[in-house]
Amino acid sequence: MKHILVIEDDPDIRELLGYNLAREGFDVITCSDGQEGLDKALSHKVDIIILDLMLPQLNGIEVCKKVREIPEKRSVPIIMLTAKGEETDIVFGLGVGADDYMIKPFGVKELIARIYTRLRTQKPQDSEQAPGDVVRQGEVEMDKARFQVKVGGVHVPMTLAEFRLFEALIARPGIVLSRDRLLDAVTGGEGVLIDRNIDVHVRSIRKKLGESRDLIQTVRGLGYKFRELQ
Repeated sequence: MKHILVIEDDPDIRELLGYNLAREGFDVITCSDGQEGLDKALSHKVDIIILDLMLPQLNGIEVCKKVREIPEKRSVPIIMLTAKGEETDIVFGLGVGADDYMIKPFGVKELIARIYTRLRTQKPQDSEQAPGDVVRQGEVEMDKARFQVKVGGVHVPMTLAEFRLFEALIARPGIVLSRDRLLDAVTGGEGVLIDRNIDVHVRSIRKKLGESRDLIQTVRGLGYKFRELQ
């Protein structure tokens, strides 16, 4: 049984999600404020987190940041619920560690579909190193087994979606990947996200890469590629 944590202060939405997710066979934990949600996220086994942004005690952005600071929680998918649909708000939410977002009001069936997609593509915790687990391109090192990206030896935290997208690019330097192909890499072939999300994820990754942001190049009208290094 998969465990879902719902952090939502609206009692009607919280009850609606709790009821429908329980019907799907999930073990559902619900919280009404950010601090309680953070405590349960860190103390309970959680396979996915549904996180509202506007919360009492601790807002959703802070909850997301603090969850991502814990190594063993970094690969837990987080789907944000927000009443704000501006692209800048979406970029910010994904930039602090969310894997996906839904704008209120939302459809419960669509949310459940996204939950299943995230669970299917969730990277398992695997401590054993295998050949090919580490990919190096210049100063960039990606360790697939440990779910880590380093630039110049400095750890660059990424969400699961960002990690999968970056993995697709770094494995094929110089090769242009379309947004559809990158979408498949992120969602495991279940294209429940709109194409714009790829641009948002790329923007977030570039920001995290800092001075190495130009490693991801835009090919207008086609998609993105990882710059070939000499």
